[in-house]
Amino acid sequence: MTDKGQVIYGRNPVREALRGQRRVFRVWAASAAAREPWLPDPRIASDDELTALCGSPDHQGVCAEVAAYNYADPRQLLAGDDALVVALDEVQDPRNLGAVCRVAECVGAAGVVIGERRSAQVTPVVAKASAGAIEHLPVARVRNLADYLAEAKDAGAWVYGASAADAVPYDTPDYRGRVVVVFGSEGRGLRPRVRAGCDQLIALPLHGRLDSLNVSAAASAVLYGILQFRGLSVDSAP
Repeated sequence: MTDKGQVIYGRNPVREALRGQRRVFRVWAASAAAREPWLPDPRIASDDELTALCGSPDHQGVCAEVAAYNYADPRQLLAGDDALVVALDEVQDPRNLGAVCRVAECVGAAGVVIGERRSAQVTPVVAKASAGAIEHLPVARVRNLADYLAEAKDAGAWVYGASAADAVPYDTPDYRGRVVVVFGSEGRGLRPRVRAGCDQLIALPLHGRLDSLNVSAAASAVLYGILQFRGLSVDSAP
């Protein structure tokens, strides 16, 4: 971290930052990576220097100093008539947040909503885990997730909570129109008030010995299920 913002690392995060909205102040690269045609005149650095700059050995030979992440307005995420919003209830592992953001961006979601407290925030670790998806996907923070869900319903959205108990199969609901899908934290799932704020609880089928999926795996299955329900082609480009 620098006074200007963050140092992100990894080829995909840096490449997407260069294509995104955030200001990129400078880029460092190892000699081999510096030959990549998409890198704009990087400063050459050794592997040890890159590790010191970004605080991780997982830099893949590239890192960049970028402006601090600009969080979105949560109310704007539901502006579209068919907006699909992903809400995370106290998901604290930044790699899970990054993986969920990657899936959300790939399915064309309007954005991801996280809590201001007791939740992972957008950091360089999240940028790496998202493969740069956060540079194109709006992420919004709210003070109280249950209150946000109530506001979303007032805006005409249907709210579905992923849960293993008291839920209908995930392919049962009608996902047309504005939709918010809520995924719970690692281990605890949805908190009671958030759970109560959902219009309907949905569950993925589990036929093995384990009784749950990782939050990013669950998000992937549910969001692509919604994409299929809405009749969108996974192979079509925007």
